[in-house]
Amino acid sequence: MKSNLPGVPLFKLYGENQAWPGTDLLHCESIQARSRLHHWEIRPHQHAELFQLLYVQRGRAEVEVEGVRTVISAAAIQVVPPMTVHGFRFSADIQGHVLTFGTALLVNLERRLGAPLTTLAKAACYPLGQDRARLRSLLDTLQQEYQGNAPARAAMLEALVTALMVWISRRQQLGQAPRNRDERDRQLLGQYLRLVEAHYREHLSMEAFAARLNIAVLQLNQLCRALSGQTALQLVHQRLLLEARRNLVYTRMSIGQLSDSLGFTDPTYFARWFKRLTGQTPNGYRRAVQPD
Repeated sequence: MKSNLPGVPLFKLYGENQAWPGTDLLHCESIQARSRLHHWEIRPHQHAELFQLLYVQRGRAEVEVEGVRTVISAAAIQVVPPMTVHGFRFSADIQGHVLTFGTALLVNLERRLGAPLTTLAKAACYPLGQDRARLRSLLDTLQQEYQGNAPARAAMLEALVTALMVWISRRQQLGQAPRNRDERDRQLLGQYLRLVEAHYREHLSMEAFAARLNIAVLQLNQLCRALSGQTALQLVHQRLLLEARRNLVYTRMSIGQLSDSLGFTDPTYFARWFKRLTGQTPNGYRRAVQPD
């Protein structure tokens, strides 16, 4: 078992060190099956190149994602992207399933849908609401199909997962036309943040970002200030800073290695940039959060 982030276990499936089980492109099990073995607590860990969907049918789930804790007390689906540090604590009456799959299945799903599954790129929780009964039926069917050995099982599993992804994508409402200017602005900011997530290590100019959104730099900055209280550049810097802090806490990278991984050409400049934003040097920050 290895981890990119020392102190944070990196499992194929929680508590297991062996290779991916079987030949399926996905793994499906009840929440109880694994959590009862660990006294209803799944400690913070990561999955390399594995996506997870936690379906809470009933009961209570405390969810921790990247240090942020929330509580699920009604039927919902929690999305956990790869390499996201996450943990759960469940009530003993918990009911639901955990669906785990890798890049191979994701590529197949995107081919079916004809679009990238951006809904899986960021951790999020989707309450089921009025769709509770329909989603319960879908996921119960998926679990039964997974455990069985009926003809065309793989095709059926992929069809059921596709239906689930369509539901999640619709709930994210990426494809809905904005109803007013405020909603258009929020969607535009969302598009910018997704661009930042995809390219923050490349240190693109604000002109390059604005051109991809087909707006002027002035409009981009006005939009970011109005909705986030920060300039467009500050949002890029905050994303870089988050990644820098995570690596300083969880990895043993040298400052030079970290600087290079974040797209800085000069470790000295990176150190000055970090201190300007935080008031601490990178090494000082590392010592403060990891005292001997």
